[in-house]
Amino acid sequence: MSSFDLFLNYMSRSGFFTFVILAWLSLYFVITFGILFSRYLYLTHWLSVEKNSLESMLMGAKNVRDDSILRKCSNASHTSEKLLNVCKNVAEKNATSGLWMLSIIASTAPFIGLFGTVVSILETFSGLGQSGSASLGVIAPAISEALVATAAGIFVAIPAYSANLFLRRKAYEVIVYVQREVDILLSGNDARKDL
Repeated sequence: MSSFDLFLNYMSRSGFFTFVILAWLSLYFVITFGILFSRYLYLTHWLSVEKNSLESMLMGAKNVRDDSILRKCSNASHTSEKLLNVCKNVAEKNATSGLWMLSIIASTAPFIGLFGTVVSILETFSGLGQSGSASLGVIAPAISEALVATAAGIFVAIPAYSANLFLRRKAYEVIVYVQREVDILLSGNDARKDL
């Protein structure tokens, strides 16, 4: 019997509640990879922009490049430290946007799966109590089928947790470059004051 046949057999014996749990976890799975790919592409592009901006400043440019997030907060004649800090805080918020959803998915998916398992086991024991036949040959397959929901919850939680950590690291790298640009802008500001 193939894995697909086992899955079809499991789904044919599953109740409505199991379908709801598996649909919920499937939605979580799709959301996880949607956030992972979209945020990865966004942060990779942004990191490249800020890296190029920092490199041009280190090569002698007086201001950040036009595509940097700090462009709106700085000009060549005067740069306010408070305004740069506000822009840096906005950058931090933008870099970590959406990651709260990955945290929620990573922490709740195992519990949703466990809840589905508990309900399936309760349904199994209820059915066994009514039928009167409670041999190991009847109980073992029913309990193993109930554990599918727990496995699905863990299967969803692992990529969500990993994606959350990976994207947080990428966001941190972006913020490090932004902070370095802020430091250079402020040091240029201090040099102009000394003149």
